[in-house]
Amino acid sequence: MAVPKRKVSKQRQRKRRTFYKLETPNLVRCSQCHTLKRQHRVCEECGYYDGKEVIKIEEEK
Repeated sequence: MAVPKRKVSKQRQRKRRTFYKLETPNLVRCSQCHTLKRQHRVCEECGYYDGKEVIKIEEEK
């Protein structure tokens, strides 16, 4: 059975573990304004979540 001859350094160990966060966030279409938004979040464009207005967003003139 293979056994490491020396202790693996913290730097080498951390380098090996850095690549698991490369996935992009899952985006879905908003049911009101149909823009892309992150799942389970209030839409930044219209302020709706689950068909209900949660945040009142005023348009700039």
